[in-house]
Amino acid sequence: MNGSIRVSAKTVDDAITEAMIQLGVTSDRLEYEVIEKGSSGFLGIGIKQAVIEAKRKPEPVADGPEIQKKEEKPEIKHEPVKEIKKKEKVKKEIKGENDQLAKSSSVIPAKHDTELAVVKDETKKAVESFLGDTLKAMGMTVELKSEVDSDGAFSVEMSGENMGILIGKRGQTLDALQYLANRVANKNQEGYVRVKLDTENYRSRREETLKNLAKNIAYKVKRSRRPVSLEPMNPYERRIIHAALQCDPYVTTHSEGEEPYRKVVITLKK
Repeated sequence: MNGSIRVSAKTVDDAITEAMIQLGVTSDRLEYEVIEKGSSGFLGIGIKQAVIEAKRKPEPVADGPEIQKKEEKPEIKHEPVKEIKKKEKVKKEIKGENDQLAKSSSVIPAKHDTELAVVKDETKKAVESFLGDTLKAMGMTVELKSEVDSDGAFSVEMSGENMGILIGKRGQTLDALQYLANRVANKNQEGYVRVKLDTENYRSRREETLKNLAKNIAYKVKRSRRPVSLEPMNPYERRIIHAALQCDPYVTTHSEGEEPYRKVVITLKK
């Protein structure tokens, strides 16, 4: 691996965590290869540490003109022009909402920030219809399961093939779609309605990853006594980092930069 680091620890998981700390990335931006799985030995004898070689994942690179042409030609040949334009419009709309999403700190408001209205049946149908039409225009077959959760939010779980496409880089596509779904919901009734979209338990997995990363980076800051800047995150993810370390007596957190490149900085308390 070019530009890679070699990390050793008691277990592979510990080695992965250490690599994330050294490279300053979350798990979805880490690429690694297990060199040695490690062994606990027998009665403490013959212990072998796990070893991995890791690096940052490269940023996605657009396909060259020839490859793009080969992939798009069958679609243009067999699909009606109206459908192609519809897909392009949906993709542009979702892409455009990523910037709007980063500027808004109310994409997923913190619990109790706003009193939620009772979700009406008309609102539920409007959101489900919007999601169905949008996903169909994206060329995806997705099953929707919805309910009003314990927080009073309208929660929609999506399942199907290739859900990674729907999640997008660091969840940006999922967040943008959720932003649009919230706009649809709040146009259909008075009071504030919150819509939460998830697939393959991504929200929970991402939150747990960020909490673990925050604690590991905090440990590094205490050890090195130097501040560490995390990767740019949206407002919701930055709140997770702040909340995870707000009770730590030795470190403090703050955000720096302008959206969409605003990031959390963890520093040692004076």
